[in-house]
Amino acid sequence: MGEWVNGMNNLRFLKLGGSLITDKTGVEQTRPQVIHRIAQEIAQARGQQPELSLLLGHGSGSFGHVAAAQYGTRQGVESPEQWLGFAEVSAAAARLNKIVTDTLIQANVPAISFQPSASALCTNGQLESLSIQSLQNALHHHLIPLVYGDVAFDQVRGGTIVSTEELFAYLVKALQPTWLLLAGETDGVYNLQGETIPLITPANFAEVQQALGGSRGTDVTGGMSSKVAAMLHLTQTHPDLTILIFSGLEEGNIKRALLSPTDVVGTTIRGE
Repeated sequence: MGEWVNGMNNLRFLKLGGSLITDKTGVEQTRPQVIHRIAQEIAQARGQQPELSLLLGHGSGSFGHVAAAQYGTRQGVESPEQWLGFAEVSAAAARLNKIVTDTLIQANVPAISFQPSASALCTNGQLESLSIQSLQNALHHHLIPLVYGDVAFDQVRGGTIVSTEELFAYLVKALQPTWLLLAGETDGVYNLQGETIPLITPANFAEVQQALGGSRGTDVTGGMSSKVAAMLHLTQTHPDLTILIFSGLEEGNIKRALLSPTDVVGTTIRGE
């Protein structure tokens, strides 16, 4: 395992936010042109840097979140109606995943989808285990594993939801990427004046937290404040990891972030 990790020291995780690839104010509406452009940028980055190792993830946006909010899936699953909802949420997330996967393949990006609910096990909302051997094999063969926010069985709640960030946090431990790139609609995390905060560390987090609100549209996995807190914690437990929150709407940004993340305008999160 150690040798394998050393061979992956240029590994990057890239999340395509649900609000970036879908219209979160609608129901199951994608942004096909954005997804197509992102696929092209990933292909270009790989063309320029063939040794680039990448794991992709995407949010559920207007697909999974709407059904999940309707059934309260995150909080737990008990009744037959809730279990039907659990299955519906999984199907909705998979529909979006198929669109993203197909678009990547059309751009000659060798993305291979891994459905989290097939192996994820949670305890009271916390992801405890996830099968990673096939993900490692995919990376070894220069494929791009693609994960996404999905339902999961839970030993306390029956069922719950695991967000892409939670999946990434789990996979960081095993795969040890150097960068975790979060592409959304905005240029990073904003302060009260609406300006991008360039750097968040434990030293200024309390101050930053006051400026953070919820997220636009239906999001059952928590707003920006809880996401930033979780990301900061992740960089504290993995000091070699740097996180960048940036806009995937700006043309060329995804490609730049993959090739040279320090050249992208955004919010950097570091544990020190």
